[in-house]
Amino acid sequence: MNKFLRNYKIPFVAIITVLGSEIALRLLFGLGSPVLSQVDNYTGYRFQPNQKIFRFGKTIEYNQYSQRTSPITLKKPQDTLRILMIGDSVLNGGNPIDQKEIITELLAAKIQASGKPAEVLNASAGSWGMGNQLGYLQQFGTFNSDAVILQVGTHDLTQPTSTSEHVGNHPNYPDRPPISAIQEAVARYVIPRVLENADFNQFFHPETPQVSSAQLNQEFQKNMQLFKEVVNLVRDEKILIYVLFTPNRYDLVPEPITPPYKPEFMEVLKSLQIPVFDTHKAWSKLPSSTVKSYFRDDVHLNEVGNQAAANLIFQQLCIQQKYVTAQVGMSGRFP
Repeated sequence: MNKFLRNYKIPFVAIITVLGSEIALRLLFGLGSPVLSQVDNYTGYRFQPNQKIFRFGKTIEYNQYSQRTSPITLKKPQDTLRILMIGDSVLNGGNPIDQKEIITELLAAKIQASGKPAEVLNASAGSWGMGNQLGYLQQFGTFNSDAVILQVGTHDLTQPTSTSEHVGNHPNYPDRPPISAIQEAVARYVIPRVLENADFNQFFHPETPQVSSAQLNQEFQKNMQLFKEVVNLVRDEKILIYVLFTPNRYDLVPEPITPPYKPEFMEVLKSLQIPVFDTHKAWSKLPSSTVKSYFRDDVHLNEVGNQAAANLIFQQLCIQQKYVTAQVGMSGRFP
């Protein structure tokens, strides 16, 4: 009997250890249930609809339209202000930011606190460019919104439209749950760290290859055409359109610099009469230590930065009073 127990003691302990680790990783960290993506003909890729998960202490939710927003009705509720925001991982927030701390939720809370019922929808995905954003609007429309705000970052000005090549092929773009939490921990976190090639950003994409100034200029011009298509689509529906411009950290720290192609982009906005919430301009006036506290890496904002961006949008909307009386007479097409 003792020999029997000795023979099976090690396998039994191993099984208990594996099961305990699996349960702990799921309950404590939410591993084994990552946010899932899907290939899409319009947007290239987007998050799978109807997901609500708990990861690393943060709640992440996607509604039936792949928005990082609670479920909505297609028809806007009566007497409710609805704003549709579209952007990339800066707007989305990713795994490190809890649902209630993303820009759209913070902005909605501020408007609601002012006495106006409001919904601020968040249509975003990591590495989405202007072509991806246009695809989302072409597929789903504007959801009867009173205004659309496009989040455009420094890198978006010359970023090509992203494709679906990483969906299901890279651990940060899964399209199905992993076999186990242990497998996800090893494949997505342990192995990259061991190989010293760690990238814990949910929205990983390969480094942009070095390109010539002519190529950058060509990509910028292409993006401006896509941007104008977005503007035309929104204005055809008599809806106000704004831009939230977000800088990279090195555009502000240690000293403010002018991001490449920002002046040209601002000229485009001026010619199209599009108001801009310019966080780069606003934050350039702040101490470097304050601005540094807004970022969690070179590109993405943290909770403090999200609050600062939401505050700027709300303050400028209040000054313009356009969130109370929407001005829908700004239609017209542009070449």
